Amino acid sequence: MGARVEQVVTSGVFTLDGDTFEVDNNVWLIGDDREVFVVDPAHDHELILEAIGRRAVRAIVCTHGHNDHINAAVPLADVVGAPVLLHTEDVDLWKQVNPDRPPDWTLSDGEVLTIAGIELEVLHTPGHTWGSVCLHAADHGWLFSGDTLFAGGPGATGRSCSDFPTIIRSITSRLLAFDPATIVHTGHGPSTTIGAESPHLDEWLARGH
Repeated sequence: MGARVEQVVTSGVFTLDGDTFEVDNNVWLIGDDREVFVVDPAHDHELILEAIGRRAVRAIVCTHGHNDHINAAVPLADVVGAPVLLHTEDVDLWKQVNPDRPPDWTLSDGEVLTIAGIELEVLHTPGHTWGSVCLHAADHGWLFSGDTLFAGGPGATGRSCSDFPTIIRSITSRLLAFDPATIVHTGHGPSTTIGAESPHLDEWLARGH
């Protein structure tokens, strides 16, 4: 099989600002039969390893630093020997989970990551966290949005390191101009498209969170 996206759903606990929540997370494998990127390794590195199989992991890419998107990154990296990538503005969140193991590489806006012939542009989209990023594979019509954009609207704000006007600005200035057919692979829940979400901007603004 050629270049493709695969989804692994893992379950665990999200902890922030003293609160805990049971969550299901989407872990995305991007690549082909020989090599993959792992996006947002959550909760269960052994389940992720089963999905990877014998393929080489070239990088572990974290869309942001919340514990439920990074808490399997170090054990996974230890097994597969791949570098962990995260935006520099979320390193403090990373340290809350992994105080003794820094990320291997800090992501920059506009940087292009390539796997199995797939080019993924890194888009800095702060709001859910200050260092949140999305990955855009323009040639394939894929967007990996982390917790910036979901089916139904923006990711949560109102907690530490987040801001609603900022996430709205990120979505409107960076994401909604993409081809409406672009498939949005989210950090939680079902995938959606830019075309399905963009008509609802006024509703999100009225909701205000």
